[in-house]
Amino acid sequence: MDDAATPPYLAVLTTAPDEETARRLAKDAVERRLAACAQVDGPVTSVYRWQGAIETDAEWRVLYKTTGARYAELEAHIRAGHPYDVPEVIATPITAGSDAYLTWLRAETGAS
Repeated sequence: MDDAATPPYLAVLTTAPDEETARRLAKDAVERRLAACAQVDGPVTSVYRWQGAIETDAEWRVLYKTTGARYAELEAHIRAGHPYDVPEVIATPITAGSDAYLTWLRAETGAS
């Protein structure tokens, strides 16, 4: 992400092949303060094209809440610990939120 265009808060989504991987990615990111929290849900059914074939698999979603300042580190963490060749990493700006929640999010990610 371009620093000039980085929003202050992000929701970052990834998927994992199983619950154990999803929980590990989530817990490690929160422990390292790369995200204030991470929610794991699933299984979800994913239908996608991979190497020319249509695939259908059960996956687990991880939704992180973080700051724009921590995004690059969070993405690197996901990519390094992920078993997929091309892990999904999608960041969506959080354009509004309660002051108390966003203050907590900043504090938990080490952003002032």
